[in-house]
Amino acid sequence: MTAPVRTVAASAAARARTVAELFEEQAALRPGATAVLYRDTALDYGRLNARANRLARLLIDRGVGPDHLVALAVPRSPELVVAQLAVLKAGGAYLPLDPRYPASRKAFMVRDAAPRLLLRTAAARPEGVELDEVVLDSAECAAACARYGDGNVRQDERLAPLSPHHLLYVIYTSGSTGTPKGVAVPQEGVADLVATQAEHLRPAPGERVLSWASVSFDAGFWDLSLALLHGAALVVADDEDLLPGDALHGTLARHAIDHATLPPAALSVTDSQNVLQGGTVTSTGDACTPALLGAWAPGRRMFNGYGPTEVTVGCTLAGPIDAADGVDIGVPWTGARVYVLDERLRPVADGAEGELYLGGSGLARGYVGRPGLTATRFLPDPFGPPGARMYRSGDRGRRTADGRFHFAGRADGQVKLRGFRVELGEIEDRLTRQPDVDLAAVLVRGGQADARLVGYVTPSPGAALDPAALRARLADVLPEFMVPARIEVLDAFPTTPNGKIDRAALDRTAPDRPASDRPALDSATGSDGGAEPGSREERLYRTIARLLDLPRVEPEANFFDLGGNSLLAGRLIGALREELGVRVPIRSVLAAQDLREIARALHG
Repeated sequence: MTAPVRTVAASAAARARTVAELFEEQAALRPGATAVLYRDTALDYGRLNARANRLARLLIDRGVGPDHLVALAVPRSPELVVAQLAVLKAGGAYLPLDPRYPASRKAFMVRDAAPRLLLRTAAARPEGVELDEVVLDSAECAAACARYGDGNVRQDERLAPLSPHHLLYVIYTSGSTGTPKGVAVPQEGVADLVATQAEHLRPAPGERVLSWASVSFDAGFWDLSLALLHGAALVVADDEDLLPGDALHGTLARHAIDHATLPPAALSVTDSQNVLQGGTVTSTGDACTPALLGAWAPGRRMFNGYGPTEVTVGCTLAGPIDAADGVDIGVPWTGARVYVLDERLRPVADGAEGELYLGGSGLARGYVGRPGLTATRFLPDPFGPPGARMYRSGDRGRRTADGRFHFAGRADGQVKLRGFRVELGEIEDRLTRQPDVDLAAVLVRGGQADARLVGYVTPSPGAALDPAALRARLADVLPEFMVPARIEVLDAFPTTPNGKIDRAALDRTAPDRPASDRPALDSATGSDGGAEPGSREERLYRTIARLLDLPRVEPEANFFDLGGNSLLAGRLIGALREELGVRVPIRSVLAAQDLREIARALHG
């Protein structure tokens, strides 16, 4: 039998420190060093700490204390970093409300988590959210903060003493029952996270860390901590400058980034040449491939990380790795416990596959307001100290004799898409709630670089379904990355002998087979959009059709309505550069109302 795996945690003294204390230690050591870079603005540790302290005191006076949630509706900016630190200094925990999420989803998160306060900017007011608020870029907020001192917040100033047992953040993830669920993560695992970063990734003062992940995902805290809890500089960029492909490559080069944590989908479409040379790149959020190692490992220190939202960002790390190593998810990091167990919670033999159970200092408390679901996923840990718990991940894996873990897929309907965690059941539930939809199924199609969701529906008797209208209604309730790229209307679903939808048979259906399996397109298909044969416009429309796995596209269609997304926009830019020798700004694709506008951008 495989013995449970434990690792040594940070010392008791180190683990007793909060995020505020860890950051303040760095601010005291190097007050004049750059902490945050954004566009042409630099904010040093001393000024960042002072601004966060003043805002924290305002939050305390507005009733924020330990275990109190504060909603954040703030775009990528130094103000977002100040807000996160201020909430944590006050003793609270942050609840991210991504400005790009549908209003209904943000309103649900606020109702579900019941934050005490909303921090926002003037341009990012969430619709349908009624909370006491502070508008960070208002004259009123500036005047109020100016009345407070800028020294570190003392324990006796808080509404109650703060400890690592208190909440750090609540992050919402996709839910298999159709409802998102909030994962409540305390600060207990942060010291071990920082110790792991220091031991393996070794960020140093003066180095630059890219803030790539959205604050709405736990990886956003990883980026922040990798910089600000080690004395390095956090490089913040606008969303359009982080799109995989040319935009991301340009940002990595322009800011001379030393550390970047990116999902495989982003790495796969971004040129590795002349960026991060001698630096560190960490692949996480999905399975890393040998091809990615071949492209990104040479000349860099490359790592592969694993961990669901229910732990403090991660729990295992592999690296430095190179193309000759093969790909695994490594060993448990500081303070983590990882077990491979069978259906009776017994350790399996080395090399045998089982389910991954995770424990240790970084474990979440559970799901906000869902004690039943928490009880089914967070179980007593029979291998840990008294009172310990472990998380049933739903991931399959195995451990080799040398103690390294290998990921082997999911045991349920959860998938990782472009680094995002998606429950297919939530999308299917939303589809079946639509008028005139009888049954629905959602599959992931394509490879890692072009993975996309495809929805299949059958109409209610006598109903006629419009796939475009269905997609539009889903976009009103689901984040962009959860909206299927295409919806196919079927007369009936293939079924298994017991009457269930035969997903394997559905996956083999001809209407959605990869573009590479189809006959070559010619002008008779209409995919040239009526453009002159051989013209740049015709080649553009053919390229878009190929990327979106469509038989044809029309010039008046919108790229995103056709199933495009930010990742595919980046791939389109790269394809136009390689195939036509034309550099089209990413803004031209993002802002285009139809494909004709993209075509006009081909001519500058």
